[in-house]
Amino acid sequence: MARIAGVNIPTNKLVSIGLTYIYGIGKKTADDICKKAGIPADRRVNDLTDAETLKLREIIDANYHVEGDLRREVAMNIKRLVDLGCYRGLRHRKKLPVRGQRTHTNARTRKGKAIAIAGKKKVTK
Repeated sequence: MARIAGVNIPTNKLVSIGLTYIYGIGKKTADDICKKAGIPADRRVNDLTDAETLKLREIIDANYHVEGDLRREVAMNIKRLVDLGCYRGLRHRKKLPVRGQRTHTNARTRKGKAIAIAGKKKVTK
């Protein structure tokens, strides 16, 4: 099992697919990394030599922001918006959609489970 950037890469996957398990690396970036390292597209992770794994690790460390550093950077950007009190920061603070989506309906993923609003109780005479 290859361990790159603190993530265990699944052994039976193609290298380009396995690299996408790292936060901050998508399909295109994974393909670019494989080209830079000189690893063929049909190679699987369990077929990598130690030298190839080391080369992948060095390329990722030198050229890409991944995992902890990237998560910290994103969190700091959101914290900056919240501290500024700008519109986007207020939306983050209220846990509402930030990029202009409607909230009258939908937005359940961001807002959480629906809360029932109790109706008026009937007054009996």
